[in-house]
Amino acid sequence: MRKGGAMRAVAALAGGALLVLGATGCGGPDTKDSGAAHVQDDKKAPEADLKRVPGVGDRLWKRVPGDSRQVLVVSGKGRDSADSDAALYTKKGSTWTRERAWPTHNGRKGWTTNHHEDDLRSPVGVFTLSDAGGVLAQPEAKLPYTESAGFQAPRYWKKSYWHDFDLVIAIDYNRVKGTPPNDQTRPQGQSKGGGIWLHMDHGSGTSACVSQSKADMEYLLRTLDPKQRPVVVMGDAADLKV
Repeated sequence: MRKGGAMRAVAALAGGALLVLGATGCGGPDTKDSGAAHVQDDKKAPEADLKRVPGVGDRLWKRVPGDSRQVLVVSGKGRDSADSDAALYTKKGSTWTRERAWPTHNGRKGWTTNHHEDDLRSPVGVFTLSDAGGVLAQPEAKLPYTESAGFQAPRYWKKSYWHDFDLVIAIDYNRVKGTPPNDQTRPQGQSKGGGIWLHMDHGSGTSACVSQSKADMEYLLRTLDPKQRPVVVMGDAADLKV
């Protein structure tokens, strides 16, 4: 069931598998994936009394809503790299505090400011975080959460990918807010891609999503609060700084 809002019907397993296949941001595995583990550099000491979230330039910072008090920054190692790092910042009074930081993966081919379907790059930008879901129950989630077997990754994918969608948070790129993450509506059209999520990591790049460990996904689900208007600011480090 969907928590934090009206009850919704959810997809059955077979139908959900088709939805996952159609979610172009989180599509099937690439045979060129190395599968190399991304070593976790977890829980660095908080940084307090920041007047502004570091590493984000004026171009993107002005797109962060004024009432947002939770900002997740995903900073890519390079424009064509699948490796990145995430850090969650919260605003307390007039200052920002870095609460936690961890390693992530992004699109296999890196980043783009003009994302389109199947380009295997994650979109650069500022996106709200409104809805969550997954195969697993997550009663502690503050975001509206849809639990459904319909999120299950197809079993013909590599086994290392089977649990990618056990826990997901929708990145509000080309989707309708207030719907389950696997809703297939694309307001900007199918060619602009969609189905771009925060989800669990399989050790290498994604089709466009941002992936991290189960522990980090659980942390985000416990922490991201719709009352705090959470957003993700994401891109390669060079683009973020402009």
